[in-house]
Amino acid sequence: MGVGVFLAVLFAAFLHAAWNAVIKSGTNKLQGMVLLSIAHAFIGLAMVIAFPVPDPAAFVWLAISVVLHLIYKTFLTLAYQKGDLSRVYPISRGTAPVMVLIVSLLFLNDEFSAWQMAGVVLVGFGILMMARGVFTNDEQRGLLPFALIAAMGTAGYTLADGIGARVSLHPSAFVGWVFLLDSILFTSWALAFKGLKVLPKQPRVWALGLVAGSASVVAYWIAVWAMTVAPIALVATLRETSVLFAVLIGVVFLKEKSDKGKVLAALVIVSGIVLMRL
Repeated sequence: MGVGVFLAVLFAAFLHAAWNAVIKSGTNKLQGMVLLSIAHAFIGLAMVIAFPVPDPAAFVWLAISVVLHLIYKTFLTLAYQKGDLSRVYPISRGTAPVMVLIVSLLFLNDEFSAWQMAGVVLVGFGILMMARGVFTNDEQRGLLPFALIAAMGTAGYTLADGIGARVSLHPSAFVGWVFLLDSILFTSWALAFKGLKVLPKQPRVWALGLVAGSASVVAYWIAVWAMTVAPIALVATLRETSVLFAVLIGVVFLKEKSDKGKVLAALVIVSGIVLMRL
């Protein structure tokens, strides 16, 4: 992975953490995700119009990705209703890189050095360390099943998007179709579940939701592009360092608890990143 790609994915990780913090800081998590999806619809439509149609070989991966994105967003929303950003986010993201690495080694042609594989495992372990309070301090264990299902969705759509973007011949078009279709499904589900009351009345809430949605599109656009020029597992792992940004945002701006364990976990994650660059 080149330096330019490395830095681009780190920037995407920051954007990803930022939009999660916006959703978590709101009073209505489902409402926040709906606004996110509305932004996805507008941006996705613009991308679909602007870029060529993906190669038909990508259509099956597009369908798989949309379904898994829907599962991820639904269960992430439910998890945020049960626990803190600095607990939910690490669990929902921490196991995905290792899962993606295993599948890549078994079924893809991506090549990894021993240092890179060790780095992936170390980053995943460090991310999970961020959430250890759920397991050791009896913190909000009700979030666990929702966060873990969100994690499986993360691993699944990461692989589908990486493979789909590679065979699509037009990664930007593939990303546009993913966001457009995903937004239609998720928004329709939310409106059917909660009705029009899920839509906010305050302009400020609309603005925050649309800004968060725009940030999430840019973040994932960068990640999917990176997966066409670098191993999917390495991009996925580096992207999950957004956990560091999420915990920092959670502690500094959302006034969530911090402890020595989170600091140690951060050091483990950084060590994994270093190994990935060797």
